[in-house]
Amino acid sequence: MNFSEMEQRQKRKNQILFAKTDACLFPLWQQLEQANRRTVAAWALACVEEPVERLSRRYPTDSRPREALEMARLWAMGKVKMPSARPAILAVHAMAKQLQDPGDAALCHGVGQGCSTVHTPRHAMGLPIYELTALVRHTSPELLTLRLEEKIQVYHQTLARCLDLGDAALPCWAPFMQK
Repeated sequence: MNFSEMEQRQKRKNQILFAKTDACLFPLWQQLEQANRRTVAAWALACVEEPVERLSRRYPTDSRPREALEMARLWAMGKVKMPSARPAILAVHAMAKQLQDPGDAALCHGVGQGCSTVHTPRHAMGLPIYELTALVRHTSPELLTLRLEEKIQVYHQTLARCLDLGDAALPCWAPFMQK
């Protein structure tokens, strides 16, 4: 897999190291663009679980990532409306601004983007862009390519699983998610 774009951004000391048009992410972006709204939301909510768990281990007294995920799930199922879910999602973005570790801050932004996918599928690629950036920040150079390839493979496998599950990916869907 080609990570040359990321390497160039890293040399320039950019905060965000990936883009949806990068060679390593472009196939995923294309697949997400072809999927329906429910599939993309189910994929994002499934993928955001791991960064939420990592943040919960690193910051056990801060429940903002977990609350954002829970509210996004409830929103996707129609159990709460956007005005209830939005503050929880914005809170995880605010958490990012309070953290000293740039990798953990990127994870927070990834969680916020993943949860925001319920609002619009256009937020979906924010999750891998930020999560992969965090992975670069937290991984030794000798393991980096392997870890990035593994993570991107997980994104593809999760999307395939969500496509297979179809509407069964969540117990029920909010009426606005039927579009």
